[in-house]
Amino acid sequence: MDKIDKDLLSQIADLHNIPEGAYNIRKNGEALSRNSTADIEIVPKKNKSGIDIIVKPNVKNKSVHIPVIITMGGITDLVYNDFYIGENADVTIVAGCGIHNATSDKSEHNGIHSFHLEKNSKVVYIEKHLGVGKGQGEKILNPVTKIVMKENSDFVMETIQLGGVSSSVRTTKAKLYDNAKLVIKEKILTTQEQSAHTKFDVELLGDNSSVDVMSRSVAKDNSYQNFYSQVKGKNRCFGHVSCDGILVDNARIDSTPKIICENVNATLVHEAAIGKIAGEQLIKLMTLGLTEQQAEDLIIKGFLK
Repeated sequence: MDKIDKDLLSQIADLHNIPEGAYNIRKNGEALSRNSTADIEIVPKKNKSGIDIIVKPNVKNKSVHIPVIITMGGITDLVYNDFYIGENADVTIVAGCGIHNATSDKSEHNGIHSFHLEKNSKVVYIEKHLGVGKGQGEKILNPVTKIVMKENSDFVMETIQLGGVSSSVRTTKAKLYDNAKLVIKEKILTTQEQSAHTKFDVELLGDNSSVDVMSRSVAKDNSYQNFYSQVKGKNRCFGHVSCDGILVDNARIDSTPKIICENVNATLVHEAAIGKIAGEQLIKLMTLGLTEQQAEDLIIKGFLK
């Protein structure tokens, strides 16, 4: 791996060397390195691009890394990854994609991830996206996450767009059965002329199932963000969606909630707050010696932390 590879892997997956344990590193549309373990098996698909990640039942406190990096222009990468999480398993999955594009041609990654959680299983899924490089070519990322959660399963998803991504369409769909619990934490930064579209579609099918979606976004310059969420409650369940956004310069943010109650015992809540940085926050920091730009940057950093 060269310096660009290592820098991307460090930022999107906190990797500084080839990791121990199970991993699959993909570069420019091809597998760069892969390793399975006794607990977690990674199998390449035979009929299309992608892998199956099989976590065996009762596996505890294990992790798997599956980052993607693109370091060339003119690449459109499409990959299908399926995750099979066995009963009573507890695993952390670190994914994400970093694009370094120093050319005038666009580079694009479309990752379609499908999760199949068996009873009593637990997953922490960390996904970071980043675009860098001084070329004029677009850096496009369109992640799709599909989740099916059986009884008593837990899924925590931390999805972060760190900046530099020209455009993205981020789609998450989930179906929850009895006592399943889904938590999604999203953080997005857009600048310049960038755009980001987020779509959440969650069905609470099981008794006592629940979802908590927390989205925080910052849009600067002339960038645009669109947040759409739909939560459908079809049983005794609880759903909460919170969307908070900060606008800077001429940026725009749209937030569209949709709540569908199909059971008298479903409780569904949506909250949204979008606006500029409060003037008193800036003044307070500027009295401590910061410039207005430094104060603004510090507030944004804390908001997205």
